[in-house]
Amino acid sequence: MTFDPAKRIQDVLLFGEFGGVNPSITDSATYTFMSNEKMEELFDHEIEGCFLYSRHWNKTNKYLSDVLALMEDGEAAHATASGMAAISSTLIQLCSTGDEIVSSRTVYGGTYALLKNLLPRMGISTQFVDFQNQAAIRAAITPNTRVLYCESMSNPLLEVSDIPALSRIAREHNIQLVVDNTFSPLILSPLRLGADVVIHSMTKFINGTSDCIAGCVISSHDFIASLSDINSGPCMLLGPVLDSLRAASLLKNLHSLHIRMTQHGKNALHLARFLENEGLTVYYPGLENHPHHQWMKTHRNPGYGYGGIVALDTGSKAAANKLMSLMQEQKVGYLAVSLGYFKTLFSAPAHSTSSEIPEDELDSIGIGDGLIRFSIGLDRDIAQTCEVIQHCLTEAGLAPTKAA
Repeated sequence: MTFDPAKRIQDVLLFGEFGGVNPSITDSATYTFMSNEKMEELFDHEIEGCFLYSRHWNKTNKYLSDVLALMEDGEAAHATASGMAAISSTLIQLCSTGDEIVSSRTVYGGTYALLKNLLPRMGISTQFVDFQNQAAIRAAITPNTRVLYCESMSNPLLEVSDIPALSRIAREHNIQLVVDNTFSPLILSPLRLGADVVIHSMTKFINGTSDCIAGCVISSHDFIASLSDINSGPCMLLGPVLDSLRAASLLKNLHSLHIRMTQHGKNALHLARFLENEGLTVYYPGLENHPHHQWMKTHRNPGYGYGGIVALDTGSKAAANKLMSLMQEQKVGYLAVSLGYFKTLFSAPAHSTSSEIPEDELDSIGIGDGLIRFSIGLDRDIAQTCEVIQHCLTEAGLAPTKAA
């Protein structure tokens, strides 16, 4: 039977304290107990339905986390104050001093900086390799390797990770496969494909309105419990708690995620085909010539498209800057980082979201000065949007002037 993550979300019924169709928001930092014994017991282990302190859990965050677990077909989840909090807490829990991580070389710039610059200060090192090359991955694994880390769809070149193959490698070496699924919620279900831990920056598509910062970790009951352990859990001791008001807002937005992802994907495919027909270099897994198109077609959850991100190589920094300025002037969208918003956003990753990666490494990966990353919005008439983009391309010198 086909797995439908949106149906999992749809089937959740959460009533408010007084019968409201939305659950009540927990607006407390701490909680009262009816006895000393019950408080002592909760310090020893989690008790279902009983809460201690909002840095640990509260009811609103637990509602959100439980729905996220259903969405990814995981046993449990933990909502965090940002995507980077989810990533760092996960890796700190899985690794200790002397341990190693093998990471895809194409990851978000903040993730790269964490792996390259911060974790080594804790004695945790990382090797970055091409995750499309399984031999290179195997060669990078040592007895000290604890984690394989990748993005389901890489930022910004949209390479698609072969999660089942990566899972087999992880199992062979008794290590954990951690997958950032930020670019493809509902589209790919990494836990079902063999991942051990799934991470999202909920700031992006899951929230969809660019008005909050949030993240989450989805995995087994045991792993999520370890993250929130009172004595040693990073999500408890580092304090990356998500505000309950934001958790409630995210919970509401989850119910429209399937509609938004479908429209993002429909619009992105239309734009990608348009740019391809203009003779430009385009990266989008929904295009038949994308090297991972067939894999995506086989392994994705049907009905949600191929994602809302498109990358375009304009050839130079000057061309990229001119095109983005023109598109903002012509109201195509905004020159801004992040993604998943209802308006189209565009930026040059080499000088923004991937700027933490050294220039020589950007060159070897293929992230040039002229690369533009589009987060495609929910435009009602994407064909009309493409007409405006065509005028911008022509004015920027990236497309021939059309004959009258």
